[in-house]
Amino acid sequence: MAEASDLMTGAATLNPVEQAAIVLLSMGEEPAAAVLRCLSREELLDVTQVMSRMSGIKVDSVKTAIQHFFDDYREQSGVHGASRSYLKRSLDLALGGDIANSVLHNIYGDAIRPKMQRLQWASPKWLAEHIAYEHVRMQAVFLAFLPPHLASDVIAALPAEGRELVLLNVARLNEVDRELLVELEELVERCLAGLGQQSASVEGVRQAAEILNRLPADRQQMVERLRAQDPVVMGEIEVSMYDFLVLSRQSEAVLTRVIEEVAPELWAVALKGAEGTVRQAILAAMPRRQAQSFEDLIRRSGPVPLSRVEQARAEVMAQVKALVDAGEIEVQLFAEATVE
Repeated sequence: MAEASDLMTGAATLNPVEQAAIVLLSMGEEPAAAVLRCLSREELLDVTQVMSRMSGIKVDSVKTAIQHFFDDYREQSGVHGASRSYLKRSLDLALGGDIANSVLHNIYGDAIRPKMQRLQWASPKWLAEHIAYEHVRMQAVFLAFLPPHLASDVIAALPAEGRELVLLNVARLNEVDRELLVELEELVERCLAGLGQQSASVEGVRQAAEILNRLPADRQQMVERLRAQDPVVMGEIEVSMYDFLVLSRQSEAVLTRVIEEVAPELWAVALKGAEGTVRQAILAAMPRRQAQSFEDLIRRSGPVPLSRVEQARAEVMAQVKALVDAGEIEVQLFAEATVE
């Protein structure tokens, strides 16, 4: 989009977003806020970015933008839609209370969507925490009204063992009954009330691990100094540095040595539900017959609790770290850029 200096070259050059920005700047903070609340996340970002860049707006540009606004306004019929209370009274008289309520909830089922749109500014993890203890059907309804990209991130942030059931309930939804819709509105209101208190989430341990992984040759000296300062925190950083996923980045020679060190039964548990790249890397480092028998072992082990899988992965990575500390292997802890 054009920069602010380019926007002011003449009224004829203003595009619709720029004209909307001028109208919003002209109407004052509270009316502009009321309009902004009705916009989608993308629309809000587009128009506010233009608003923030505008300065020295020419009178002709303002006149043109406002004139277009009132021209569009005059084209409207002047007949406004009925309020919910008006429709409720009319439908009660025409159809009776139960049928009227059913019709109103079909109409106003979409009325909750603008409120849900405001939740786009919340982090998926924060939303997942707010719905984690709701019953599965409520979780499904909540996700059904969110934009798909946000709903996907929220599901990913929910406990792994319940995600399939939540998604299945989303797929089974056809309509939402009155009681559930009222319950949903209450949940959304609670989320909106807490939205202002939402803190920024920073994964400090992981970030410190990423920084350490990218340090040059004195990395080990830094690790030792950090351990002397705070051994507990340094232990957490080291766990994060030796994440199970790093196995997918290792050479075949390194993986062969790790495979020799780790018992097959432990691998069978650790690789349950693992990223495809990790499993492929481990199997590729094995002789073909060993890989086939290993896959059979994984299948025979059956379902395993997530806590046991995480424990097994921690044990594998502890053995990897022991090999590194002993100088037997050298591990690539992050994906380095390559050049031809």
